[in-house]
Amino acid sequence: MNGIKTINYSNVFLSCFSDNGCKKVNMATTHRLIYVLSGAIDITEQDNTTIVGKGECAFIRKDNRVNMVKRPKGDEQYKSISLSFTRQFLREFYHKTLDKSKLPTDARRHKFSFYKLPARRPDIVSLFESMTPYFDSPVSPTEELIKLKMAEGVYCLLNTDRNFYSALFDFSEPWKIDILDYLNENYMYDLSPADMANFTGRSLAAFKRDFKKISNLSPQKWLIQKRLEVAQSKIKNENRKVSEVCFEVGFKNLSHFSRVYKETFGVAPSK
Repeated sequence: MNGIKTINYSNVFLSCFSDNGCKKVNMATTHRLIYVLSGAIDITEQDNTTIVGKGECAFIRKDNRVNMVKRPKGDEQYKSISLSFTRQFLREFYHKTLDKSKLPTDARRHKFSFYKLPARRPDIVSLFESMTPYFDSPVSPTEELIKLKMAEGVYCLLNTDRNFYSALFDFSEPWKIDILDYLNENYMYDLSPADMANFTGRSLAAFKRDFKKISNLSPQKWLIQKRLEVAQSKIKNENRKVSEVCFEVGFKNLSHFSRVYKETFGVAPSK
């Protein structure tokens, strides 16, 4: 949309609308800390929608099930600053900055991927308000300043709740995400191998290597097999309509679903 302006300074994003438009984001592919300067964000996870308004800050864990709508509110244009924590940045922070002897190994991932931080906290306000001059400045922040702000953002989270360790550093033990647990909860979504790797805290090469330890199938074939098994159970045991089950388990085409179902189980799903 022409009314959206976003400036990216090495994964520090300054966003604003110059008109009354809205922007929908369908998937959170990186961990993100967002501070709303004006307007609002509607964040939806598992059919629950929360509004993050002016002066509020939220953490969104990378998750294929989180949707965001950024919008103006009343006479206020949408304006926000967000920090996007890439896997590369977090790995470097983990290995170079954290004292491994003091890690809270009992930290556990929050049930939900969205977390609204306490309002008006001095460290959070200071972090984001210090970036506002760059909205209208021809001068860009230095790489050193960007790294400092990113590190401040990580500490804001870790000082809020020790369980954030398990989300931010999900590539390391003891917080590494179990691949089968993740796929059993997300088999119905349209995920590429790169998506599966990202959402389980791995590089693509590491994901493929770890996946071979748990299945002789390729990740995509495993997903199809899982969908078919769930579909068969729903049709046989819950007396569900084939047309409903097809899309519910993640197939995009009814005729394709019927064909692979028959090839797998020897009988059409309608039978």
